[in-house]
Amino acid sequence: MLRMRNLRAAGLAAAVAVVGGWAGPARADVKLPAIFGDHMVLQRSLPLNVWGWAEPGEDVTVKFHGQTRTTKGGGDGKWSVVLEPVAAGGPFEMVVSGKNTVTFNDVLVGEVWVCSGQSNMQWSVAGSTDADLEIAAAKFPNIRLISVPQVGTQEPQKDFKGQWKVCSPETVGPFSAVGYFFGRQLYETLGVPVGLINDAWGGSACEAWVPREKLAADPKYKDLLASWEEREKGYEAAKKAYEDAKAQAKAEGKPGPKPQDDPDGLMKGNHRPGNIFNGVLLPTIGYGIKGAIWYQGESNAGRAYQYRDLFPLMIQAWRELWGQGNFPFYWVQLADFLPEKPEPGDSSWAELREAQTMTIRRLPNTGEAVIIDLGEAKDIHPKNKLDVAQRLARWALARDYGVNIPYQSPTYKAMEKHDGKVVLTFDHVAGGFAPFDVAEPRGFAIAGADKKFVWAQAKIVGPDKIEVWSDKVSQPESVRYAWADNPVCNLYSGVGLPLTPFRTDDWPGVTANATR
Repeated sequence: MLRMRNLRAAGLAAAVAVVGGWAGPARADVKLPAIFGDHMVLQRSLPLNVWGWAEPGEDVTVKFHGQTRTTKGGGDGKWSVVLEPVAAGGPFEMVVSGKNTVTFNDVLVGEVWVCSGQSNMQWSVAGSTDADLEIAAAKFPNIRLISVPQVGTQEPQKDFKGQWKVCSPETVGPFSAVGYFFGRQLYETLGVPVGLINDAWGGSACEAWVPREKLAADPKYKDLLASWEEREKGYEAAKKAYEDAKAQAKAEGKPGPKPQDDPDGLMKGNHRPGNIFNGVLLPTIGYGIKGAIWYQGESNAGRAYQYRDLFPLMIQAWRELWGQGNFPFYWVQLADFLPEKPEPGDSSWAELREAQTMTIRRLPNTGEAVIIDLGEAKDIHPKNKLDVAQRLARWALARDYGVNIPYQSPTYKAMEKHDGKVVLTFDHVAGGFAPFDVAEPRGFAIAGADKKFVWAQAKIVGPDKIEVWSDKVSQPESVRYAWADNPVCNLYSGVGLPLTPFRTDDWPGVTANATR
């Protein structure tokens, strides 16, 4: 137990070191960050970091669930303690005292998950399918919700404005729909309190979630950072020009420049490398969690090959700084979107999906919810978030909580060529293949050495095998499935999980050289 405590304390210290310390003046009163508060959920069965600020040298005592820890404010006013693991339950009280006393009431212990990504994770319950019914039924006092405001900055933030709320029809509407439905499924299955931390930011790029130092240390991101350094160098001049234009327009009684032209939007926005890590994620790092769910990628689709390394780098950085080892990290693969194409072709969205799938092999304790069937061609924000969340919950329930259910979509394993045909073998085909709507499999394309793809015929020839061919390709070299922005495809496992889009070739794609 002592070793676990030291590891977690070391992880929290590493987070502080990476971002250059905790900024801000020492405080005479004992204070804790907003991630601690009334109605919070603490992660069960895990050594628990509790931290805050006080006057340098001030004695600080933390009491919780029969435990008492004492420490002193450091030279910078920072203090921290580690509590022994606690089983699920509550409500409890936490008391933190120094020259003043802070008491947190209605504290539960259970399962805590971070809900992160861009707009499809941010998308609210109120904006989702059957919102009125879902909101009316959201009477789950043992589910707790907290949202982190969207602050983009290069300056490390130690706190945020927010508070834990008890899940109810009055509080659930603005919260992440995928996050809420995921948490609700865990709660209904496990019967323990669930805490959900929503820090998603619509439109955000993956590099904004990564410590900038991590990007700078890897030459793969040299071009990306160089492009941002150029913009940063020009910021002062651009800001002055913008303000001058506003003043002149006002003096002349004319419309001024558009707000979106303000260079502050770029510097404080959700694409600048490190911005969201510093402003949104960092204030929560160290708080005990079970894992994270993630729905992002649309903003990086134009650099899908880069995402093959960038996404794993982000996950590794979070894990390293959190100090909890390889905590579970599950994401949503991009949905189908944009018009259907009459012929097979290249697709940046297909390449981003491929990069996401590759991450499962790159990093342990990761998983992917395939939703190639849940998108909407005309709307990048499909409203059906319940099915998305349930596919994520399958991963968590099976992998982390021992629930015996299928959880992974079928995935491509191998291919063999026979007499002008290709036989494909797949993993994770629980219950065999079950085509939707029509009996024959749809969504396959095939090509010879000329790399010209045509639609293929396909036939299920075994519980985990599909035969693919085309009379137009006598010597096939590659097969692709659902390889499009918005593919027409219809294969599921017997338990209703869609076949993961794939290709058997590694021919360079349309985003192979995109780096900025």
